Amino acid sequence: MFVLYDKDEMQVPIKVWLGDRGELEESCLEQARHLAALPFLHKWVCLMPDTHTGMGMPIGGVIAAEDVIIPNAVGVDIGCGMAYTETGIRLEEIRGIQTGNGTLIQAMIGDIMRSIPVGYAHHKLAMPCYTLDRAFEEFDRYEEDGELLGQLEAGYFQIGTLGGGNHFIEFQEDREGYLAVMIHSGSRHFGKCVCDYFHNKARELDRKWYSQVPDEHRLAFLPVDTPEGRQYLNWMRLSMDFARENREKMMLVVKAVIEKWIGRYTQLTPAFSHDINCHHNYAALETHYDKEVWVHRKGAVRAGNGEMAVIPGAMGSYSYVVMGKGEPESFCSSSHGAGRRYSRKGAMEAFTCEQVIRDLADQGVVLGKKKKADVAEESRFAYKDIQAVMAAQTDLVVPVKELKTVGVVKG
Repeated sequence: MFVLYDKDEMQVPIKVWLGDRGELEESCLEQARHLAALPFLHKWVCLMPDTHTGMGMPIGGVIAAEDVIIPNAVGVDIGCGMAYTETGIRLEEIRGIQTGNGTLIQAMIGDIMRSIPVGYAHHKLAMPCYTLDRAFEEFDRYEEDGELLGQLEAGYFQIGTLGGGNHFIEFQEDREGYLAVMIHSGSRHFGKCVCDYFHNKARELDRKWYSQVPDEHRLAFLPVDTPEGRQYLNWMRLSMDFARENREKMMLVVKAVIEKWIGRYTQLTPAFSHDINCHHNYAALETHYDKEVWVHRKGAVRAGNGEMAVIPGAMGSYSYVVMGKGEPESFCSSSHGAGRRYSRKGAMEAFTCEQVIRDLADQGVVLGKKKKADVAEESRFAYKDIQAVMAAQTDLVVPVKELKTVGVVKG
């Protein structure tokens, strides 16, 4: 970890969990400088080892703000995060089994794709959703934000759907040879609408208050004691709960698929255990260095002392279950993944669809994707080396389990 501080330009230092400044892209550093110039930050800006340029605030960024919330420092996919479970099934016991739908892994991947809408697809019928049911029971919390109310109804069709981009459902094998499942997804269109709506509200108010934060930095803020700030917190928490339930719903489907196919072709019984469901795009009121602050984690996971979390790599790479060390300097945070080396467009230019599919096939990874034309966006080579990322944060987390992709569903 190294520290950057220019007292003429920054209110607080920037702490970067990388080897040196040369590992930090210039646009990411510029965004971090914008954050460090904000007058309401507590202690410093943190950049995790997977950091890269985002919208307003770098992905892999963590800040602690006093009495203020920044919608774009949470991000558009509010509550995006990871779900994880272990199956108790040894992969070697099922790897060679053939079905009428290919190998058992291929059959399960195909069944998941038929059962869980991916990409822009939604359910054709409204699905049960206890988070949205509760929102309607507490409708007075939300009714003043009329532009967002349609998302409450639309959410019933989005709950239990994967989305696209870097969201995935993966079958993985741990070092002991056991099969595990990871899901990466968030609040879908719901969270994006909340972020955009309140970012624009913050811009309007910041202009009215003659804020010194330049609009082009996309860091418009809301004091939490204003009606608008309180409303953002209501909708942010609702989006987080929606995202958590979204992952829960998909994990239930995946577990049912595993039980169905394992039960049909073997005498084995899955024993699901060690479930984890954690956010990596959110803000929370926490105490750090004796002060209550709003910790914004945008592409960062909470890693409190003894706290379990999931840090995925890229498809065909390694992922990790970790235990937090509660490092105060990172505000008890760690990276949320490997972090991009190439933008989506850059990856499409650098790698071909055929190269990526061949790479996965060479590793024996089953790919489930309806439209493969954009698969290069998610090539493992478009991401940083996850093992280098993990090596840069040994003070933040302890790896508990290392897992390798064996099958993946992408939007």
